[in-house]
Amino acid sequence: MTTEPAQLAKALLLSQNHDLLTRFRHEESIKNLVEQRCQFVDELLQQHWQEQQLDQFPIALIAVGGYGRAELHPQSDVDLLFLIESELSPSAEQALSQYIAFLWDAGLEVGHSVRSLEQTLEQGRNDITIATNLLEARLLCGPQALYQSLHLSIRADDFWPASDFYIAKRDEQIARHAKASAFDLEPNIKTCPGGLRDIHTISWVAMRYFDAANIEALVGHGFLESDELDELLECQSFLWELRFALHLISGRDENRLLFDLQRQVADLLGYEDATQLGVEQMMKRYYRTVRRVMELNQMLLQLFKRATLGHTKALEIKGINDDFQLRGKFIESITENLFDDPVQLMTLFLHAAKNSNIQGIYAPTLRSLRKARRAQTQALLNLPACRAVFSEILRHPRGIAALSLMHRHGVLSLYLPAWRDIEGQMQFDLFHAYTVDEHTHRLLQNIESFAQTEQKEEFPLGSVLINQLPKKGLLVLAALFHDIGKGRGGDHSKLGAVDALDFCKLHGLNDHDGRMVAWLVENHLVMSVTAQRRDISDPDVVADFADKVRDAVHLSYLYCLTVADICATNEKTWNSWKGSLLRDLYFSTQRVLARGKEKPVDIRARVREHQAKAKKELLRRGVKEKNLDALWQRFKADYFLRHQPNQIAWHAEAILKHKQDEPLVLISKHMTRGGTELFIYGKDKPKLFATVMAVLDNKNIDVHDAGIMASKDQYVLDSFVILEQDGSPVSRVSRIQGLKKTLIKALNSDTSKLPKFKKLSRKMKPFRVRTQVNFLPSRRHGTSMMELIALDSPGLLAKVGDILYRCQVKLLAAKITTIGERAEDFFILQNTEGEQLNEAQQEMLRQNLITALTQPAQY
Repeated sequence: MTTEPAQLAKALLLSQNHDLLTRFRHEESIKNLVEQRCQFVDELLQQHWQEQQLDQFPIALIAVGGYGRAELHPQSDVDLLFLIESELSPSAEQALSQYIAFLWDAGLEVGHSVRSLEQTLEQGRNDITIATNLLEARLLCGPQALYQSLHLSIRADDFWPASDFYIAKRDEQIARHAKASAFDLEPNIKTCPGGLRDIHTISWVAMRYFDAANIEALVGHGFLESDELDELLECQSFLWELRFALHLISGRDENRLLFDLQRQVADLLGYEDATQLGVEQMMKRYYRTVRRVMELNQMLLQLFKRATLGHTKALEIKGINDDFQLRGKFIESITENLFDDPVQLMTLFLHAAKNSNIQGIYAPTLRSLRKARRAQTQALLNLPACRAVFSEILRHPRGIAALSLMHRHGVLSLYLPAWRDIEGQMQFDLFHAYTVDEHTHRLLQNIESFAQTEQKEEFPLGSVLINQLPKKGLLVLAALFHDIGKGRGGDHSKLGAVDALDFCKLHGLNDHDGRMVAWLVENHLVMSVTAQRRDISDPDVVADFADKVRDAVHLSYLYCLTVADICATNEKTWNSWKGSLLRDLYFSTQRVLARGKEKPVDIRARVREHQAKAKKELLRRGVKEKNLDALWQRFKADYFLRHQPNQIAWHAEAILKHKQDEPLVLISKHMTRGGTELFIYGKDKPKLFATVMAVLDNKNIDVHDAGIMASKDQYVLDSFVILEQDGSPVSRVSRIQGLKKTLIKALNSDTSKLPKFKKLSRKMKPFRVRTQVNFLPSRRHGTSMMELIALDSPGLLAKVGDILYRCQVKLLAAKITTIGERAEDFFILQNTEGEQLNEAQQEMLRQNLITALTQPAQY
């Protein structure tokens, strides 16, 4: 068989894709484009069916699945059923085989099966996915009678009864939702919660129960109101636009809004950068759309459940008051037009706070709520009676559960207009895994979880402090407002603090409480920044932080807010290292506040205390005091100040036992501040820091802290806190042994050239981070503090170390922080004379770093 017809068909399909792209750019109706793509493929299949003379055989060519719905995107699979009356003759088999080969050669992604009617029905009964595909079957070519037999058979009562079909599709959806969040950074617009599959599920259940041809038919059956249909179709059209654009740009059946495609999709859809990036505007609409679909899906499936499972045991009804009752685990209004009074709308959620059995809103009540929500013309917080109910929700121990339900059903934004602005607001980066509203929602749930017994192990301090706060509601309010200023431009912390103070005044909070909430909002990042980017072993750093915090009550509130905030940013952000840093900062600050500012830390006394405790332990282990004293005489006081006694003892014992002809590499078996300590001792050598960083990078190990010290006779005493990339300590014996071996080999090598590093990952490629080098005031005498912001590319720290060496700059300490795709690192530096860098040295270092980290460096 010649491939010329297939090549011609392939060219025609590519030409049509180009035509679709042009028409898509001109904003032609997406419904028309999807239907016309389907019609084009229909005609292609039908034409070649005739050319292959397949109409002489008893075979029905049937479109199933999405193709059966007559919805086809540029790269969608073409799902086909070849329905046969009986076993095919050799000539029919050959003709059919050639036909399928033609489709593949033409560039179509074909999913097909060849079955008799009996085989088709048997497989459909055994597999809900096959049964669903068959519901959407559409005849393209072949005997009408054969197709009609299938059509009638799959609508018979014994082929997936409506109740069984509903349960199977519901369970299928629950399983699908469990695999992904609606607010994933790279969502699958087809399968994520609120995506196209959720709309399809409504259609499928309707088709089975009502024998409806499409979702529009639900209006006639009284299951869907016309405005709900309009909303559902509007959501579907937008999701179709995204999917259509994804297919055109990627050239494949791509349903994931991947980072490297999001900007291109936004451009194709006409979004332009303004206060928010075009891609952020597009994703904001996406997240708002899926939230609307999720609510409609929940309501309609609940209505279907009541209809299809009506014969099952009715839900138990318990009265709440004259207006509400509990139906099973759902709250239900029992007064007609109840929500004409907006106070009753708020009261529903107050009942949700008071009754822990309430898990949702009953579908008819949800429909009434949706109508009331659309009819409301002013923010509910403007109504004194609504403010009174909201204040009661805030004060209730289960107030967060009510706020969560308010958020899910769009009533939080109805009450608080500023919340509407952050709904669906995303940031195009790798750090914030959720939209601003979803992040805040998760933060609130984290606050709620602190008080739960099962969380005590992971959040030991938080679980104590949450129960000691004078008013937990103030923390809840601070959480609500902490990011509410995002997306407006300017400092979101300051904008949010103004909003929070106004809110507190409007709701009658006293001045002290209002100022507390506003202070928490404005300073919600301060504790995290101090712990992760400053040297908290430095008494001056802790004293400065204590100055900002002012008292123990502010400290406790801020600690709880900080931990809950970090944990809600993304699932990988929180780890034992950050937990340990925040706890250390909390207790250090608590001591300063208890002691008072007029009594500063006695540095010499702390050094003597650390030495004494370490010496006591070492003497107990049999270390000779004269050997220990001789070793410590070579060390500077700063070493003893910045290490704990157990670390000092560990280092000293190993150094005294070590042969002096090669570097000593120690890796702790026990966690240091939630991480693994790597300690290196040996003669100083050029580019030591760069060498160590290169090894750790190629071993996929993250560095979070670096203390670079030298003895009086120029032996390095370098200490690093390292973690695996998933945030866990480096603990496997084989991993530690391999790392030690590689480090010793690299440190013994005379090679000055850095190794090759891994390529930038797919996720990182779309991001552009401008390299910034800033010199900040340093509290350490004779040192300079440098802030580096750059793309977190492979080998970054090794390259920085190499540049420091070339610029003749000594590194004393480093705080390494990765925020998604951004590295935000701090370095304490000196020049070769042991002094802070002058302006010329700073500028030379700045230019070298910007040049090397902005352009592909030649390493």
